[in-house]
Amino acid sequence: DEELLKSIQATVVRVEEDCEQLSYVTGSLQDDHRQHQKDIEALFQSLEGLEKKADKEDLLLLKVDKAALGSKVSCAHFDASMEHLEDRIQDLLRRVLGQEQRWQEAQQRFSDALNSKLNRLELGPFQKQLEDTWARIIRDLKDELSVKIDDAAGIKQQLLVPYKCLSCDRHLNMQVPG
Repeated sequence: DEELLKSIQATVVRVEEDCEQLSYVTGSLQDDHRQHQKDIEALFQSLEGLEKKADKEDLLLLKVDKAALGSKVSCAHFDASMEHLEDRIQDLLRRVLGQEQRWQEAQQRFSDALNSKLNRLELGPFQKQLEDTWARIIRDLKDELSVKIDDAAGIKQQLLVPYKCLSCDRHLNMQVPG
């Protein structure tokens, strides 16, 4: 009987030791589980922060894209502007050619009047100078206004900008630098 009692006591002591060991292992597992939960929560918070940052960057890129798109000219608008510009240039060229014809008529009338009133030898150099000046002006205007518009994205010739002379208030066409 005593042996049985000692055997039972030894078994109870072993069971108590096993319980203590199980309790220690269980506590350790619970601590590990808590640490894993904290790590998972930290990862989720980090993920949320990264998602917010990515959303802000996407929104910023979208705003930049919209701003860049707003500053660009549509092809249709550009083509319409170029057609309008070509029409204006052709109209100016027609006006210059009409002006040249009127100038020649006025020059002929002036020449006839001078022939009847003054000595032709006195006015020959003046008439030559007027004809040379007019021919040079017409040639320069034709060269400047004979821009042919094609499918190019830009033109190489400089555009004329209207200015007025400060001293005599006469209209001048100046080229834009650059």
